[in-house]
Amino acid sequence: QVQLVESGGGLVQAGASLRLSCVFSGRTFSSYAMGWFRRGPGKEREFVAAISRSAERIDYIDSVKGRFTISRDNAKDTVYLEMNSLKPEDTDVYYCAAQFTYYQNNYYTKISDYTYWGQGTQVTVSS
Repeated sequence: QVQLVESGGGLVQAGASLRLSCVFSGRTFSSYAMGWFRRGPGKEREFVAAISRSAERIDYIDSVKGRFTISRDNAKDTVYLEMNSLKPEDTDVYYCAAQFTYYQNNYYTKISDYTYWGQGTQVTVSS
């Protein structure tokens, strides 16, 4: 069974940076496309970033393009979300997600595309 454990969240001021990590276990990490989502109180979970197995295909929600970077280290079974120039509106619980795929360059942006989810890590950005 796949397990995902996020870390790296915290309380920072606007303009600061954070790097979230998500450690994958239970299966072969390199066989999974990975994604990051976020959801705050009273809000729906939304797509933030996705990366294919090969890391050659990446996508972001428009509001984080140029500020956030998703990456993966298949040797460490870990996916990262580097978040720069953080804004108060980035405050949310961030979740990583994993989906098995046979295809190196597939990535997914919909909640329903993913089978496995982590428990989330809180990011709070003060103004």
